[in-house]
Amino acid sequence: MVTALITHDDCYDHVTPPGHPEQVARLDAVLNALSDLDLHRVKAPIVAEDDLLRAHPKSHLAAIRDAAPESGWRSLDADTHMSVGTLQAAYRAAGAAVRGVDMVMSGDVSNAFGATRPPGHHAERETAMGFCFFGNIAIAAKYALDHHGLDRVAIVDFDVHHGNGTQDLVEDDPRILFCSTHQSPLYPGTGAAHETGVGNVLNVPLPEGTGSAAFRDVMDRLVLPRVAAFSPQLLLISAGFDAHEDDPLAGMRLQTEDFGWVTQRLCDLADEHCEGRVVSMLEGGYDLNALGDAARAHVSVLEERGR
Repeated sequence: MVTALITHDDCYDHVTPPGHPEQVARLDAVLNALSDLDLHRVKAPIVAEDDLLRAHPKSHLAAIRDAAPESGWRSLDADTHMSVGTLQAAYRAAGAAVRGVDMVMSGDVSNAFGATRPPGHHAERETAMGFCFFGNIAIAAKYALDHHGLDRVAIVDFDVHHGNGTQDLVEDDPRILFCSTHQSPLYPGTGAAHETGVGNVLNVPLPEGTGSAAFRDVMDRLVLPRVAAFSPQLLLISAGFDAHEDDPLAGMRLQTEDFGWVTQRLCDLADEHCEGRVVSMLEGGYDLNALGDAARAHVSVLEERGR
C-alpha cells in the first residue's frame, strides 16, 4: 500500500496577477518538497459535471465558464481572478479530490494528497471567492456518500482561514461532519462557535498569536473527540498551511512540526474508525519556504502510514 500524490501540470496554468499570494510558485514549492518521498504519482482527471453538481447549481457552473477570459485576467472579486487556464485547473483540482476518494475507497492506496490549485474551501454554493471556484473537499465528501454508499464522512480543516465555502455546502447534511480550526477575526469573517449547522459543524475560532500549545490543546480536547464520536467511514482533510508563523496573510504561530503532529493524530483516528482512509487536499499557505516545509511534514506522515 502507498500514498497517492494527485496533481496535474494544468494547475500551473491558473495564473494570478503579479504579486498575488496564490501564485504558480506555490505548486512548485509543494512538489519540490515532496520530490524524494515514495509516493504513487497520479494525474488529476477533469471532474465530471455531475460531481460538481453535487455541490453547486448549474447556474454557478455556467457563471464560472462564462467568466473565463480569452486573454489576460478577469476578476470575480478583489481576491479571486481567472486567467485563460484557470477553468481547466479548477476542473483538475476538483477531479483530484474525487479521484482520491475512488483510490482510497477501492483500496488501491492507503491515503491520498491532492497537490492542486486553485484551492476550494472558500467557494460557496453559488459564489467563487477567496481564491476558490469549486468546493473541492465538499464535492469529495458528497461523492463518497453518493457514489460509494457511505453513511458518514468527516472533514477536518486546519487552514488559518475559516472554510466558509465547505460549511455552506455541507451544513445541512448530517452525514457530513465539518470541523474547522481558524484564526478569528480574519477573512472571511465566518466560523463563529455558534455556527453549528444541523449539529454537524464544529468551529473553533482562535485568536491571533495562537501557537503550538493552544492549537494542540483544542485539537486534543475538542476536534479529535468530536471526530471520534462521529466514527467516520472516510476522513477528508483541508490542508492549509497558512497557520505557520511565517505566513504573511495571518497571525497564528504554528511550527512546521505541528502539521506533522496533527496529521499523526488524524491518521490515528482514521486507523481506528475508517481503516486508515484519508484524502487530503491542499488549501492555503503563502510563504513558499514554510509551505514546502509544512506540506512535507504533512505528507511524510501520510507516506509513513501508507506503507
